Amino acid sequence: EMVAFGKRLKERQIQQWCRHYINYKLMKKKVKQYVDQIEAGVLNRRHVLKDFSSMLDNQIEKIVLFMLEQQGLLASRIAELNQVQDSLKEDPDISKITDLREAYRAVGQDLLQLLFFVETNAIGIRKILKKFDKRFGYKFTDYYVKTRANHPYSQLQQVFKHVGFGAVVGAISRNLADLQDQQGSYLSIYDEPSIYIFQDPVVDTIKSAIDRLTNSTNFLEFLGHHALILPEDLLPCPVVNNVDDHQRYHFMSLLLNLASTFLYMVNTYIIVPTADDYSMSLGAAPTVCGIVIGAMAVAQIFSSIYFSSWSNKSYFKPLVFSSMILLVGNVLYAVAYDCRSITVLLLGRLFCGLGSARAVNRRYISDCVPLKIRMQASAGFVSASALGMACGPALAGLLQTNFKVFDMTINQDTLPGWVMSLAWFIYLVWLWISFREPVHPPEDVSVSQEPNAVQIDNLEKGILQPLLEQAEMKRDGEAEREEDEVEEEFDASEEASEESRLPANSLRSAYNLLTPSVKVQLLIYFMLKYAMEILLSESSVVTSYYFGWTTSSVAIFLACLGLTVLPVNAIVGSYVCNMFEDRQILLASEIVVLLGIVFSFNFIIKYSVPQYVSSGLIMFVAAEVLEGVNLSLLSRVMSSRLSRGTFNGGLLSTEAGTLARVVADTTITVAGYLGESKLLLNITLVPSLIICIASVTATCCTYNTL
Repeated sequence: EMVAFGKRLKERQIQQWCRHYINYKLMKKKVKQYVDQIEAGVLNRRHVLKDFSSMLDNQIEKIVLFMLEQQGLLASRIAELNQVQDSLKEDPDISKITDLREAYRAVGQDLLQLLFFVETNAIGIRKILKKFDKRFGYKFTDYYVKTRANHPYSQLQQVFKHVGFGAVVGAISRNLADLQDQQGSYLSIYDEPSIYIFQDPVVDTIKSAIDRLTNSTNFLEFLGHHALILPEDLLPCPVVNNVDDHQRYHFMSLLLNLASTFLYMVNTYIIVPTADDYSMSLGAAPTVCGIVIGAMAVAQIFSSIYFSSWSNKSYFKPLVFSSMILLVGNVLYAVAYDCRSITVLLLGRLFCGLGSARAVNRRYISDCVPLKIRMQASAGFVSASALGMACGPALAGLLQTNFKVFDMTINQDTLPGWVMSLAWFIYLVWLWISFREPVHPPEDVSVSQEPNAVQIDNLEKGILQPLLEQAEMKRDGEAEREEDEVEEEFDASEEASEESRLPANSLRSAYNLLTPSVKVQLLIYFMLKYAMEILLSESSVVTSYYFGWTTSSVAIFLACLGLTVLPVNAIVGSYVCNMFEDRQILLASEIVVLLGIVFSFNFIIKYSVPQYVSSGLIMFVAAEVLEGVNLSLLSRVMSSRLSRGTFNGGLLSTEAGTLARVVADTTITVAGYLGESKLLLNITLVPSLIICIASVTATCCTYNTL
């Protein structure tokens, strides 16, 4: 929960170091005084800039000098331990070696406290600079950072570039590695780094803390947030959490989890190129393809909830159940052709939706994958989804055949069902043989003692758990409310601290935890999923009516769209996010989606392939950029109570996206009652246009972007 930074700083700071923190309260009052004095004509802006710069310089210098002093003390302790280690080489003693390891780890824990100290002050510096810019309407941050960052005597880079910490971490890592039994090897970590696979837990946690001090975005992190797998705590206990992770983590199980994600996305989109043809062969209108495609999403709305709840107790059983239901659903989808029944067809798709285990897939990565590789696993989740989205239509394009086996028709309509049935059967066998159920924590464990909770008392004081949310560690406090607005909106949340740590126990309580900005982001997510579903689901109907495209042509078009997902995310995650603020990218992407929708309308001139393909590509790519940035923001500002339990943030986003797909597919079918005409395309695009305009307006109003 977001509460005022100044109050949290006072409550959570390390008491023995309290006088060395940034005096945030004083500087905040000073900013207010400046505003009053300028309005009264007592001071001019040049005097304010000079005085505030000097005050901030003094505050940063105070932080840096204390940081260097503490680094010196840590270095002295390491030097003393090195002398003890040298003496043990001549006279080895197992008990003394064990004590020496613990001593090095104690130094590491003290270094971790120092990192938390620096990180907290770095947040304070960014927030006070942002407050100054907000109050004065002046880009003081740009001036201050540019003049201090590259100056040879700058103290600012000591804070933001964590100078000196690498040497201390390196000394701890090397000495802990030397104390391990290397079975007579004469090599060191510098000779063969790959030999030293073992990494001490405290070193892992220190490296994670250092990484958080780095203020840039990379592709892996961007994809990880795209998965919306919310971390319960950013600073886990290095000892307890590591042991628990290795008990729960199993690589083959993770691979099976990602395979389930991939196959489900293939299953979702493999029928899109042929859904209209299948509907017509059963005597229905081609636009009934909207209901056929959307039936899976309808069932997914309900399946997401019970699968999310089931994953509290098991991961293996939900995945087995999911595979069996999907196998049955695809068989029903395939046999509907010979049964000549649209009801069986829809029933098959409903079964497929009831087998959606994406909530389990997300939950497994969040709960069972070690923190140090969780971002890679999250990126794998997104990549598997994107690859499945591209492979589904591409596979449908290859299944162009027509023959019978034992009076069962095998053609382009039924073959997707048979292929996916076989795929799920093979997966089910693989799952049964290779999946290992992770160890679940006892049910009576309190919230504060969950796998990611900090349990070392002497370290807990230095860990600002509710403070160090990712939203406050991104540049300039992106994706958060201005502090004055935060204080007014969230002061009430401070009253019941114990209750505020409990996970949401219903959709209503989860919804009540959403701030206005999070609700806007869910609206954006609904909008982009609606627009994408309209584009994908009606593609076969629109292209066959306007251009006479075959199933293979539609499949190639959809596969090409799907293949843009990863390259676009790579560009945005590696470059664009480092050049612009997330909210700027958010608004720009919404506007481009809006333009793509407008250009997709069938105006007076003849509708052409270049217009359809270019407008569809613009809208789809912009929606992908928007989805990545939106979910990245959402993962950083959503309440920590939505990171665990049945009704978590991943479930909310899944429900919002699934509901959008249901509404979009229903729109296509309802519009089909008007018949296949020029009006069909425009009617389905009007709701997209209205929702997109509403989301752009909400973004501007909520974030004051314009």
